[in-house]
Amino acid sequence: MKHISVLLKESIDGLNLKEDSIVVDCTLGYGGHSSEILKRIKKGHLYAFDQDEEAIAFSSGRLSEIGDNFTIIHANFANLKEELEKRGITKVDAILFDLGVSSPQLDEADRGFSYHQDAKLDMRMDQTQALSAYDVVNTFEEAELADIFYRYGEEKFSRSIAKNIVAARREHPIETTLELAEIIKNSVPERVRRASHPARKVFQAIRIYVNRELEVLEIALQDALSILAIDGHISVITFHSLEDRIVKNKFKEVTEVDLVLKGLPDVPKEKLPDFELVSKKAIAPTTEELEENPRARSAKLRVIKRIK
Repeated sequence: MKHISVLLKESIDGLNLKEDSIVVDCTLGYGGHSSEILKRIKKGHLYAFDQDEEAIAFSSGRLSEIGDNFTIIHANFANLKEELEKRGITKVDAILFDLGVSSPQLDEADRGFSYHQDAKLDMRMDQTQALSAYDVVNTFEEAELADIFYRYGEEKFSRSIAKNIVAARREHPIETTLELAEIIKNSVPERVRRASHPARKVFQAIRIYVNRELEVLEIALQDALSILAIDGHISVITFHSLEDRIVKNKFKEVTEVDLVLKGLPDVPKEKLPDFELVSKKAIAPTTEELEENPRARSAKLRVIKRIK
């Protein structure tokens, strides 16, 4: 199973792991980050979340070759706090979020994430959920589609794309990824087609909407901060500006001194923030990593630490 973990060293180093750390990997995927974590916590324990049964099956075997001090939880990381509490865990030392779709999910045509390969429109991370990309494309009103494409894909041509989708589905349902990609291509100017794949932003938007990715991220970040132990670290890898904005704003919110107190010569200790940024700016992949893995080009890593 070919998947290259992005910002692997930087994100794991950012977690500041000890041998006995209790660690949560919110996005197990195919186990790249979890494997590295497990190697560093011989006396600790790893709790890893994922919704994808195929990824869980693969990673379970991979992690078992390293140790048995891990628990895989088949759940959305929006349920992070609840699922850990079920297992008696109320505080953890480190939490990782790698928010990218894994390469196998993108490359395996039958998952319906790719605009390069033909497959049924799907895009569900959790195959047990009801709503799929097919439902969105074929049943949502034109205005709803345009809003989704603009809000979650930042697509300038959202209205013309939505209009053409609705026109096409009047003839027959839009059933496959390449069929949708072709409609999108014919809905944007020629110059846009040359710059990058014209379907990229719309496919991103549909995927985010189907899986409630931004809503889930906001919930999970808040819960992650609430269960982090003192001196604990959180590493978050994002892959587009919408995700990064949520992480950046949340981290800013919990690390800034109250505006009213900023002018004081000596801020009372109890009024100081509970968290601090480990790096002021987002960390980007190195040139070497980008040469090995071009899909890492949009990745950003942000790290935060609880100080009290």
